[in-house]
Amino acid sequence: MDTNTLWDVIVVGGGPAGMMAAGTAASKGAKVLLIEKNETLGKKLLITGGGRCNVTNSQFDTRKFLEKFKSDGKFLFSAFAEYGVKETLDFFHAHDMETKVENELRTFPVSNSAQSVWDVLVDYMKKNKVEILSNSPVADIVVKNKKIVGVKLENKKIILGKNIIIASGGTSRPETGSTGDGYGWLKKIGHTIVEPTSSLVPIALKDAWLHRLSGVSLDNIKLTAFQNKTKQMSAKGKILFTHVGASGPTILNMSKDIGELLKYDEVIISLDLLPDEDYSTLNTKLQELFTAHDKKKFRNALTNLIASALVPVVIELSKINPDVQCNSVTREERLRLVNILKDIPMHVDKLLGTDKAVITSGGVTLDEVDFKTMRSRLFPNLYLIGDILNIDRPSGGYSLQLCWTTGFVAGTSASLL
Repeated sequence: MDTNTLWDVIVVGGGPAGMMAAGTAASKGAKVLLIEKNETLGKKLLITGGGRCNVTNSQFDTRKFLEKFKSDGKFLFSAFAEYGVKETLDFFHAHDMETKVENELRTFPVSNSAQSVWDVLVDYMKKNKVEILSNSPVADIVVKNKKIVGVKLENKKIILGKNIIIASGGTSRPETGSTGDGYGWLKKIGHTIVEPTSSLVPIALKDAWLHRLSGVSLDNIKLTAFQNKTKQMSAKGKILFTHVGASGPTILNMSKDIGELLKYDEVIISLDLLPDEDYSTLNTKLQELFTAHDKKKFRNALTNLIASALVPVVIELSKINPDVQCNSVTREERLRLVNILKDIPMHVDKLLGTDKAVITSGGVTLDEVDFKTMRSRLFPNLYLIGDILNIDRPSGGYSLQLCWTTGFVAGTSASLL
């Protein structure tokens, strides 16, 4: 590459935000270079959502969408007014990638493959003649006379650009290249960086019986976190048991708050397998079940109520003889079973590390960014997008939508030379 070239826009980071920014800027006539440290683009994108890629959340009411970002949402209104969920879906549909909506408005490619999203973005950049420089880790941002003039690579080469977009990501899943490099560059030139912590991360649990459920996924459950017997938070949704504990959307969305609680004392998560039934209704339901299957063994009748994978665990916790006939289950045993189905205690060991985190919180403090343009308030030709920003968001398509929105806004603004 000719290092004497002066690029209109340099994008650092080939993840979803960076690819959207690069393609958008180039589509508007800018001469764009995308610099990526890895050999290939979008390594984390290809594994997101278990490889299915939760591309967005189909909540078209911007106010309701941004409520999920809590106090950070107020910063995002102007960016989402320019490019929100509808515009994102229009973009992917226009590029022949059909989508489907699942639980809680989570939206996926019909193909069930993140490769489809990757293909659209790469094709978008290719058609608009974005130049790609891969295998090229950036070492620093180059500043002269209080103005950013380019970036310095680890091989000492300096690439010059009129506008620089930083999309280098956070610190989650470092094996994909997200190692927080950008935080150091930005802190060095005067930006305030909130120390990154794991935000959406699986939880390790102490209970031995959980290992028997590894790989089991349950929908429509309720989780309630307690500390010192005091309720701290609760949520309904989905849980996925792993070989060390639990993951899935509901666990991930509770994880940051649980991590804070663990600093003070033990946390116990109560698992309610049947949140739509209260104790009394469930007791009646069990009576009817045992009457209808009075000659059946207890363990066989339970499959009419809960997933078969759960039966051995529930039997173990209830201490009811699995081979006893239903008509021989005592009232005391039945009431104990009701309590187990409504309240299985799971003892939290710890949060897993940033290597297992879906996203991290932390990054550039938000009052140092103009969200109408994604421009740094310290440097007029520097743009900050995606995970480089200190924005908390839940699981469910919100993180990628943040990438599409901030990437588009920055790419548009940076192309107006």
